Parts: sequence; structure tokens; C-alpha cells
Amino acid sequence: MITDSHCHIDTDRFDDDRDAVLSRAADAQVSQMVVIGAAGALSDCDRALELVRQHDNLWATVGIHPHHASACDNETLSAISERAQDPKVVAIGETGLDYFYDTSPREAQRTAFRQFIRMGRACGLPLILHIRDAHEEAKTILAEERADEIGGVVHCFTGTAQDARDYLDLGFHLGITGIVTFKRAGDLPTVVKDAPLDRLLVETDSPYLAPHPYRGKRNEPAFVAKVVEAIAAIRNTPIEAIAKHTTENANRLFSLTS
Repeated sequence: MITDSHCHIDTDRFDDDRDAVLSRAADAQVSQMVVIGAAGALSDCDRALELVRQHDNLWATVGIHPHHASACDNETLSAISERAQDPKVVAIGETGLDYFYDTSPREAQRTAFRQFIRMGRACGLPLILHIRDAHEEAKTILAEERADEIGGVVHCFTGTAQDARDYLDLGFHLGITGIVTFKRAGDLPTVVKDAPLDRLLVETDSPYLAPHPYRGKRNEPAFVAKVVEAIAAIRNTPIEAIAKHTTENANRLFSLTS
């Protein structure tokens, strides 16, 4: 059985066939999914929560994406903190720094990032990190805010091998997406080969980043099986072992219980 540790199946991209998507996931042995309730408004958190409450094998996160960090006023943060108390919420985020798009001012991103780390520590929940073109600053903030006390996962990890080692030293897991199946995957194959198996998670980030041979199509949780296959090939390890370990890692990190 496989756990998709990061998907966005609550969004309108799945409104027309969500039940079929969940059925295909089950057929592909994807037994659990973490639905990321973090975009630009509280309504995104609520939409994810509404979905996961209908399914025993789905859980949610709550937060505000760094693209929308400027929307993180005190009222919004308080409301998200309240939603984090829901038993179906298993993490805070995704949160972090995105200096590639710079959709929100960098200072607003830094402030929101620190606030969500503190929220995670206060709630006892791990973090879902979105870091792009900002690894050094992100690692500094994580260390300063004692994020190692709660840990989490660097979602869609695409940093260098040194970045991977640094995040592992900070107590974080690495989230591996369909990018690992791409011909141009940078350091990712090396990272996947060398990282401790108990610190890897698999994810789709659906509807984005569909793996080969589905690249360019809408991604969905069933396709995470291709990520598992790629990791197994890189590590010369049975597919079943990768599925087992990554699911155990997700269960432990997010305290998943059906």
C-alpha cells in the first residue's frame, strides 16, 4: 500500500471526477492521501477539511501558501490555528519561501514562515515546506525557530545533495515527486539513492508534476505508484519495500490512523 503525502484533490480540477480519481487510487494500491489545504484563503483550508471528513483514509493540512503570505494577518492566522485543532488535520502548511515567483514580498514570506513554524510548535504538528530558490535562508529560519522540535517534510524536494543533507540534519523528511522520473532531474536521483530510507516520502502534488509517462497530463494520486517505481529502480530495492517504508514514514510523521 502507498501513501500520497501531498495532493490537491480538493481543488476544482477534480470537481468533475473526484470519485473516479479516488477509485483509481485505490486500484493502484494508494491507500492514504494527505490533502493540502493551503492556498490563499481560509476557504481553501475549509474545502480540504470538508473533503477529508468524508473519507477515513484522507487527512488534511492547513496554512497559507508562500505565494499568498501577504494575506497572513492576525485574524487569518488565528482562524487557521483553530482549524489546526481538528483531528483530521495532520500538519501545518504548505509554508515556506518562494523566491522564484516572488508573488508575495519576501519580507511578508519570511514573517509568515516564522509564524507558521511557531504555530506548528504550539500545536505539536509537523510542517509541510515549500522552498524554491531560497534554501539557505529557509534553513537559517528553520534553525532559528527550532523547527527540529516538530520536523516535517520538504515538499517536492529539488535542491542539491548538500541541501538534502542539511534538511535531514534539521530533522526533516524529503518529499519525492514525479520529477524523479524526468530525464532532467538534477541532483534528485543522487539524493534519492543516498538519503536514509526512513526519511523519504512519496507525493504527487496533483494535479501538478505528473510523472513519466503521464507528463503534461493532469496528475492524480494513482500516479504516485510511478514515483515509488522510480525510487525502487534508483535504490535497487523491491517496489514493495519502498511502498512499505514510505507509508510507514508518513504514518509516523503525520500520526495517521484510520
